Amino acid sequence: MMRPARLAVGVVSAGRVGSVLGAALARAGHTVVAASGLSAASLARAERLLPDVPLLPPDETVRRADLVLLAIPDDALAGTVRGLAATGSLRAGQIVVHTSGAHGIDVLAPAAELGALPLALHPVMTFTGREEDLERLAACSIGVTAATDDEAAWNVGEALTVEMGAEPVRVPDSARALYHAALTHGANHLMTLVADCAEVLRDAGIGQSERLVAPLLSAALDNVLRHGDRALTGPVARGDVGTVRKHLAVLADRAPDVTPAYRALARRTVARSLAAGVLQDTAAAKDLTELLDDSAEGHQDQ
Repeated sequence: MMRPARLAVGVVSAGRVGSVLGAALARAGHTVVAASGLSAASLARAERLLPDVPLLPPDETVRRADLVLLAIPDDALAGTVRGLAATGSLRAGQIVVHTSGAHGIDVLAPAAELGALPLALHPVMTFTGREEDLERLAACSIGVTAATDDEAAWNVGEALTVEMGAEPVRVPDSARALYHAALTHGANHLMTLVADCAEVLRDAGIGQSERLVAPLLSAALDNVLRHGDRALTGPVARGDVGTVRKHLAVLADRAPDVTPAYRALARRTVARSLAAGVLQDTAAAKDLTELLDDSAEGHQDQ
C-alpha cells in the first residue's frame, strides 16, 4: 500500500469528528495547516486537539490544504462543496475527503471536475471529540469509497485510514446509502432500545437499572456477533405466546410509548428465529405473528 506523502491538511470543520481525524493525521506525520470552526465548543476542541493550528474561514482553510477534510453534517455537504468550488478554493491535485456515512463520492463532483481526487472516509464509531477518541480509532474500521475504476484513489483512501490507526473497509459507491442505513439501524436504534429498557426498569421501581442490564446486554451483543441468529433466546425464540401476551398487556398499561417498538422487534425476531431454525414450532410462530400484528384486532389481546 502506497503511503501518501506528507500533506498539508485543512479541516472543515473542527467538530467532534474533524478535530479527532485532524489530530490523527497530524500524529501520522501530516501537518494540519488550518481549521475552521465558529462555536465555542469547536474553538475549545481545536485548541485541545489541534494546538497552534490557525482557525480560519472554510475557504481560506481549503486554499491552504493539499488534503481537504470535510467533516460537516450530511445535509450541508453538497452546498459546501459547491460553494468552495465557486469561490476558487478547490484546485486540481488536492485530495478532498468527506466523512459522511450517508454520501458516496458523487457529492464531491464539483471538486472532481476541477481535478481534485474525491474520497469518502467514514469512521464506524461514535465520537466525543476528546483525546480518547484517538485511541479508539485503533479499534474501529473506516468505510472507504473512491471512484470504481480508480485503484490509485482506493489505495490513497486505504493508506490514509491505516495511517490514522484504523482498518479500511471498501464500500462501493452504489452501496453507500444501504451501508449507512444498516449502521444507523444497528447503532442508533440500539441506543434507543437500551435507553427504553433502562427507563422501563426505573419506572418499575428497580434501582441501578443500567448496572442490572449491562452484563445481559453485553453478552447478547457478543453472542450475536459471534454466532448470529443461532444465539437468539427469549420467549419469542421459544414460542412462548403466553409470555409475549403478558408483555404486551403490561407495556400497554405502563409503557405505551415502548409498545410499538416491542411489537416491531418481536415480529422481526419471529421471522429470524424461524429462518434460523431456532423457532421450530410453526403453530406458535403463527400465533405470535397474529398476536404481534399492529392491526386493531391484534391490539384487542391487550
